[in-house]
Amino acid sequence: MGDPGLSNRSEARSPRGAVEAVAVTKRYDRTEAVKAVTLKIPSGSYCCLLGPSGCGKTSTLRMIAGHEAVSEGDILIDDQNVTDLPPARRGTAMMFQSYALFPHLDCLDNVAFSLRMRGVARAERRRKALDLLGVVQMTDYAARRPSQLSGGQQQRVALARALTTNPDVLLLDEPLSALDPFLRTRVRAELKRLQADLAITFVHVTHSQEEAMALADQVVVMNDGRIEQSGSAREVFNSPRTPFVARFIGGHNVLAGRVESCSGGRAAVAGAGGSRLLVPAGGLAGGSEVFLAVRSDRIRLGEGEGDSNVLEGRVAAIEYQGARVRVTLACAAEELLLDLDEAVFFAGPLAPGDWAKACWPVAETRLLQSL
Repeated sequence: MGDPGLSNRSEARSPRGAVEAVAVTKRYDRTEAVKAVTLKIPSGSYCCLLGPSGCGKTSTLRMIAGHEAVSEGDILIDDQNVTDLPPARRGTAMMFQSYALFPHLDCLDNVAFSLRMRGVARAERRRKALDLLGVVQMTDYAARRPSQLSGGQQQRVALARALTTNPDVLLLDEPLSALDPFLRTRVRAELKRLQADLAITFVHVTHSQEEAMALADQVVVMNDGRIEQSGSAREVFNSPRTPFVARFIGGHNVLAGRVESCSGGRAAVAGAGGSRLLVPAGGLAGGSEVFLAVRSDRIRLGEGEGDSNVLEGRVAAIEYQGARVRVTLACAAEELLLDLDEAVFFAGPLAPGDWAKACWPVAETRLLQSL
C-alpha cells in the first residue's frame, strides 16, 4: 500500500483482535440459524466463514459485530466478554455487502461521516479521512460522489470508512460479491495486503471457495448452522473431514461404499456397480457404510501402475478449461471428475461416449467422517 501513515500505524502495535465464540446459538423464533458454534480466531489473522446460503455464516458475523443478539453462549474479543455490549463498544467495524455509501456526499465526507457524528472537529476529521483514503489508494477520488465511482472504488471507500474507528476486528459481509471476476481478483489482493499492514483481525463471510482459499489464514466451513471444519486453506483442501466439506470445497470426488474387510492398515470397500476400492485406513468394522474422497487432479486415465485404484466408465462430458481439461466419467452409479493436464489430454483425446479407465494411487484415497 505504501502509505507512510499506515506503516507507522502497523509498526507501533502488535496484532490484536482475537475473537472467540463459545457455544454460540442464534434462534429466530423456533428456527436455529446457528447451533452451539465454538470458534477461536487468532489476533491479526484473516478468517473466512465459508458456506452455502442459509448455513449460518452471516448470523455468526452479525453476532460478533453486535448487530444480532446472541440467544445462548458468549462472544469474546481479546478475552473481554462483549456479548451484551453494543456494537460501538466492541472494537469492531462492519463493512456491509451493499457498501451503504451516502449518495449525496463525496468520498471524503463519506469516510469522515462517523467522525462527524462523534463530534470530531472538521479539520481533524477531514485530515483523518484523507489519510484513510490514502490507505486504500483513493486520495485522487476524494471529491467524487459514489455514482461517479466503479464498484471496486466504492468498495475501497466503504473499507476506508469502516477503518475510521480504528477497530481491532473488521467484519466483512461478502464484500466482493458485486465485483466482476477480474476486479474481484485485484481487490482481494488489496484486502490481504491491507489486513497484514494493519495487524488487525479480518472476519470475512463468503460463499466463494476460491475467495476463501486466496485470502484466509483460517477457513471455517459452515453447514446447517454448524462448523463442519476449521483450519488453514491447505489443510481444508487437502484433508476434508466430511463429505459435505469435500463436495463444497471443490476439486474432490466423493464415493460411497461398504467395508468388506480390513488388513494391513487398509480397508477394502465395495462401491457402486461392483467396484472395489482400497483406502489406507485400518480398524474399520466390516459392513460399515463409508465415504471416500479422491482429488480430481490426482486421477489419471489408464490402468494405473503398482498400487492403484481403478474405475471404468463412459465419458459423459468434456470441458476445456485452458491449462486443464475436465473429463466427467460415468462409472456405474457414480460420476468421476478428472482434471487432466491439457497436453496430457490432447496427446490421446477422448470424446463423449468413449469408454475409459481412470486410476489413482491408493494413498490418494481419503476416508471421510460423517457428522
